[in-house]
Amino acid sequence: MVEKLSGKERETGLRSLNGWVYDEAGDAIEHVFKFKDFSEAFGFMSRVALAAEKAGHHPDWSNSYNAVTIRLSTHDAGGLSAKDIALAQMIDKIMA
Repeated sequence: MVEKLSGKERETGLRSLNGWVYDEAGDAIEHVFKFKDFSEAFGFMSRVALAAEKAGHHPDWSNSYNAVTIRLSTHDAGGLSAKDIALAQMIDKIMA
């Protein structure tokens, strides 16, 4: 079973990410990505979907025209886990 990160592990993981914000109340991380238009946003979502499927860990997300909001938390762990940090790192690489 995946375990929830300790405070120290969470802080270390967050330092490795680009622009992700920690939501203490939900014990989750979130990022709003902005694109030129809907087509670019949808292409990004497609690439993230493939990475998430490969990782076996899926984001909670939404799309509104050129903005994609991604929220990561591990339901089985009851909060933020190493799986969330790893997926956020993959998403950051997609954006690079």
